[in-house]
Amino acid sequence: MTRLKKEYEETVVPALQKEFGYKNVMQVPHLEKIVVNMGVGEAIQNVKILDAAMADMAAITGQKAKLNRARISVASYKLREGMPIGCKVTLRSVRMWEFLDRLVNIALPRIRDFRGISSKGFDGRGNYTLGIKEHIMFPEIEYDKIMQVFGMDITIVTSARTDEQALALLTHLKMPFRKN
Repeated sequence: MTRLKKEYEETVVPALQKEFGYKNVMQVPHLEKIVVNMGVGEAIQNVKILDAAMADMAAITGQKAKLNRARISVASYKLREGMPIGCKVTLRSVRMWEFLDRLVNIALPRIRDFRGISSKGFDGRGNYTLGIKEHIMFPEIEYDKIMQVFGMDITIVTSARTDEQALALLTHLKMPFRKN
């Protein structure tokens, strides 16, 4: 069992039960999955950039990335339907907990001038999306060997019914939200 999952079961669940008055442990919100998405628009001209992005994402998440293809053609971007334009990974179970632990405790504090993440990334149904401009903040990436710096979107899907419950869950999991 990962360190963060153990902390969730021992401290976060009782705290959320007390805070929201849940009678049953199964009512307490939990993490369902984390989706990491990397859009690589430059892949239209150079496919090798996409290969590098997929290798970097596999190193960051510990799971092989899935190729995303364009669904529609956009003439102004010289994009045709079916062209590879990005990659994504869906993390569940042990890999999800390990990734969140590394994200919160190692990667986010390595961002220059980091003052916390915005609490406005909730979608109204208890899911949180975070955008990152540089993937080099993860310790698995060797700065000297990268071809290009990529951004990525990280979506944390929870079983919470409201944004307030999801915010409480992520705050108890030590997600560094800034005070707005």
